[in-house]
Amino acid sequence: MTKKIKPSSTLKETIKIYWQHCRKYKLAGIIVIASSALGAVIAPITPIFYKKFFDVFSLNISNAYQVLLETLAIIALLGVIEKIFSLALFRSIVKFENDTMIDLSNFCFKKIHEHSFSYFNNSFSGAIVKKVNYFTRSFEIIIDNIFFQILPAFLTITAITGILIFKNIYLGTVILVWLIIFIIFNLKVTKIRAKYDVDRNEAESKATADLSDTIVNHNNIRLFNGFSNELKHFKELNETIRRLRRKSWDIHTNFDFITTVFSLFLNIVLMYVGIRLWQKGQFTIGDFVLLQAYAGLVINKTAWLGNVARRTYQSFTDAAEMTEILNTPAEITDIINAKKLKIGLGEIIFQDVTFYYNQTRKILNNLNLKIEAGEKLALIGPSGGGKTTTINLLLRNYDISSGKILIDGQNIAKVTMESLRKEISLVPQDPILFHRSLKENIAYGRPEASEEEILEASKLANCHDFISNLSEGYETLVGERGVKLSGGERQRVAIARAILRNAPILILDEATSSLDSASEELIQEALNRLMKNKTVIVIAHRLSTIKKMDRIICLDETGIVETGKHEELIEKKDSLYRQLWEKQSAGFLTNG
Repeated sequence: MTKKIKPSSTLKETIKIYWQHCRKYKLAGIIVIASSALGAVIAPITPIFYKKFFDVFSLNISNAYQVLLETLAIIALLGVIEKIFSLALFRSIVKFENDTMIDLSNFCFKKIHEHSFSYFNNSFSGAIVKKVNYFTRSFEIIIDNIFFQILPAFLTITAITGILIFKNIYLGTVILVWLIIFIIFNLKVTKIRAKYDVDRNEAESKATADLSDTIVNHNNIRLFNGFSNELKHFKELNETIRRLRRKSWDIHTNFDFITTVFSLFLNIVLMYVGIRLWQKGQFTIGDFVLLQAYAGLVINKTAWLGNVARRTYQSFTDAAEMTEILNTPAEITDIINAKKLKIGLGEIIFQDVTFYYNQTRKILNNLNLKIEAGEKLALIGPSGGGKTTTINLLLRNYDISSGKILIDGQNIAKVTMESLRKEISLVPQDPILFHRSLKENIAYGRPEASEEEILEASKLANCHDFISNLSEGYETLVGERGVKLSGGERQRVAIARAILRNAPILILDEATSSLDSASEELIQEALNRLMKNKTVIVIAHRLSTIKKMDRIICLDETGIVETGKHEELIEKKDSLYRQLWEKQSAGFLTNG
């Protein structure tokens, strides 16, 4: 069951992450704050001159015309200054937000890819992408709200309240009481709405993950007539979103209505107090203009402030899921002061290695295995015997539960993962390619490789011919996950990538399983050349591909049951290897 995220528990952490990145751009940030604040201060000053302007009409002043022109000039000047501050705010906030959002996006990319192999196995890629997008977008919304709305509103209302208190204690008190009531009411409504916003956000993540899953499995949906069921399920997820979104919006609509009533009440009360003061000769026409301007500003700012506060809180809610990911420690990390792996001969030792999957299912139990430098070792056996797990532990896709794995005497748990994986080339059973050109995919392990080296690797892997026949050649985009290529073509591209990388340790995980017999024969010689002077581990169900291995290890759920060369194992009457060989020779065993 997914842990429910409480925005209140992640609010501080989200702010902390945002602050860590936006403080890099101090100058732009200072200009943003100053422009927003100074522009906000001018807003309550301008009505004072409007008051003076209209008072001239009701007072008998000899130089009224001159005073009116001077006042009008001041109002115009204040308007121009306010626009200058507004322009400075727009210019500075664009740089401030854009630079910080790029940093946040890069940070999310880094932190996501620090997570372990199992994390990605348990997560939907579409949901992760949605969380990253929401996290960076939320920063933009929050900053916009703070400096375009919240800070100006706070400063403007504070200034207005102070001016009115100075002018008349009753007017200031009315504004102050109204603000307190409004803030308390707004906080209550925001708290009520937050529950629905959290649930809505989680529902949207589920729907996004489901959509991503169906897109990846679109072929299965067609082949197994699953469209109707998938559509029904997706509609159910969206119906939950509709219900939660409608509830949140209904609360918002009701709040807006009550706020409008509150605003009308404020305006009436202020005008009533103004009338009473006018009766006493303490209020002029200009004061009424000032009062109306201030009432309009306060009502406008608070009305927007309520909406902005809710949108800001919702943005923190949207960012909460990504904050949880960012603050979740990676399961597998380098130790402090981890050293780089230094490959000498390429000897690999599994010493009393035990591994539990999900801490409950034991896959390997006290595995002891020494692979000599330059040895060509094959791992075979039934599914679930631990062949692929052994490879994943060597690559540190998982950490062992106990024991040690040594490469040239160096514990792989104490070297950097980057240096470890740099010394290993892997050709997996089902290669997944980037939606990039064939050239980029082949050179992925060695991006600095020359075109001549890329071509040579392709020829050795028997993929140069089919690539040359494509309309775009090596610049051909392979589609998401390499779907534009056949299984055999993808496998040959993966082999070319391994050939080009030329790491001292080579792992072939069913590397020829998707090739027809003719293609397999063509690249077998290339693989043999590739394996020279390397420590090689081969996982194979097609036993014909491992006849010439230096040693064959048979694994099942109990551990290593047999070891030896092909000729030795085939001679043993009751050996597991002989049983598998005879079944394949008779055609009963496929590539399972």
